Amino acid sequence: MRASTYSFNSFKNERGIILAALVILSALAWWYTIYLAKTMNCCTFAIKDAGGFWSGQQFLMMFLMWVVMMVAMMVPSIVPMVLVFAMVNGQRRKQARAYVSTVFFLLGYLIVWTAFSLLMTFLQEWLQASAFISEHMVLNNPTLNGSILILAGIFQCSSFKNKCLTHCRSPFDFIMTDWREGRGGAVMMGLRHGMFCLGCCWLLMLLLFVGGVMNIMWIVFLTVFVLGEKVFPYGRLISRIAGVVFFTWGSMILVSGH
Repeated sequence: MRASTYSFNSFKNERGIILAALVILSALAWWYTIYLAKTMNCCTFAIKDAGGFWSGQQFLMMFLMWVVMMVAMMVPSIVPMVLVFAMVNGQRRKQARAYVSTVFFLLGYLIVWTAFSLLMTFLQEWLQASAFISEHMVLNNPTLNGSILILAGIFQCSSFKNKCLTHCRSPFDFIMTDWREGRGGAVMMGLRHGMFCLGCCWLLMLLLFVGGVMNIMWIVFLTVFVLGEKVFPYGRLISRIAGVVFFTWGSMILVSGH
């Protein structure tokens, strides 16, 4: 009885530490994102050279912005998965079996979103060089805005979206069926989960260009929505209702032309 009580208390303490670390990481990312939204000078990222591209410094600054913003938006939704991974590792440690730090799992997950941030930086540079995006980092082309919204609406109701969302909503199933040993295995698990998460959310991230890349209220809305469809009860219903809303909104933009 004492051993089980000790085991429960140990897990409770470890869970508290991990949860606190994730909250701090997310809070710092949100602080920096809000700071950039308030202080970033759009002229800093204006296309100045004849080739129509950012300078190396501009590109790195924008890449950093995307990385931090993805951390702020996606870390809250991975909390249940990270806690389950930590719990299983804790049980393995108490059984004198091989275990690894949860940091390696989180590292794999963040690698996926860092790679996605790089792609989004290239995309934003191309959009700005093509005059499709305003100095306030918002798409100024109604056809593109409407098309992205319609695609997001269709995607929300697709079987691929449902498969990825089911994975994200089932942390125990993933941990039990895709467990890999060692630090490299933990990173690979984080990468695999990150790919499912990316598959679930990549089109939602494109909506940042519709509402404004540095529009804090829009970023907050998308963050809460991603968290809701992955964690809240009736998440699949929330996802499909949003799909109908996005499709309708996009259609209205295409019809009205603005």
